Amino acid sequence: QVQLVESGGGSVQSGGSLRLSCVVSGYTSSNYMAYAAWFRQAPGKEREGVAAIESDDTTNYVDSVKGRFTISQDNAKNTLYLQMNSLKPEDTAKYYCARAYYTRGYRMKPLVSSEYKYWGQGTQVTVSS
Repeated sequence: QVQLVESGGGSVQSGGSLRLSCVVSGYTSSNYMAYAAWFRQAPGKEREGVAAIESDDTTNYVDSVKGRFTISQDNAKNTLYLQMNSLKPEDTAKYYCARAYYTRGYRMKPLVSSEYKYWGQGTQVTVSS
């Protein structure tokens, strides 16, 4: 069973930075393409895809974080990262990492939450003005 554990959340002032980490353990297979992503959910709002990365390091970002957030992965450490710079109050949310495995050729929608089977417990990010 795949397990994901996030860390790195906290409280910062507007313009500050945080780096989230997500350690992945459990099932892996070279027969599948691995996808990983960060989602966030603010109170009263739907879960939103923030950034996603594929096995070949292809990345996707929601428009609101482009140029400010960077998703990366260290396969040797089985760790996914989200570097968040120039944080804004509207970035305040609980951030979740997610992972999915699909056969080659599947047309993945990387920022759609229903595409992901495995989820972490979330880490809170609060940005004050």
